[in-house]
Amino acid sequence: MKMVVWLGLLGVVAGFGYAFWVVMRRHAERKQAAEERLAAFVAQIRPVAAKPAPAPELKPAAAPAAAPAPALGLQKLLFEAAVKAAEAGEPALSIQLYARLIARYPDGAFVAQARAAADREKAKLVRS
Repeated sequence: MKMVVWLGLLGVVAGFGYAFWVVMRRHAERKQAAEERLAAFVAQIRPVAAKPAPAPELKPAAAPAAAPAPALGLQKLLFEAAVKAAEAGEPALSIQLYARLIARYPDGAFVAQARAAADREKAKLVRS
């Protein structure tokens, strides 16, 4: 009878050990996937942002200098990355990306949507 109790106890300990191992493996996979998503996002943005701006041409004094239009493509990439992060269950990363979009392009086309989405993600993050 003692042997059955010890085997049962050993089985329970082995079950908890296996469950812990599975949880840790899933956590490592999620962490690696998040790092890969971030690396892919940075790789998409960096080549575009690394291009040097062309030297401004000298114009006559009568012509006013026009302000450069913000890059709509970069705004869209930031917004889409934030949306994908939110869909993937990463509200903190999503909020950071929305904040970066709002900070870089305060008069951009996606600012209103980004602010609303960031507020939604903050509410989700607070509930968690």
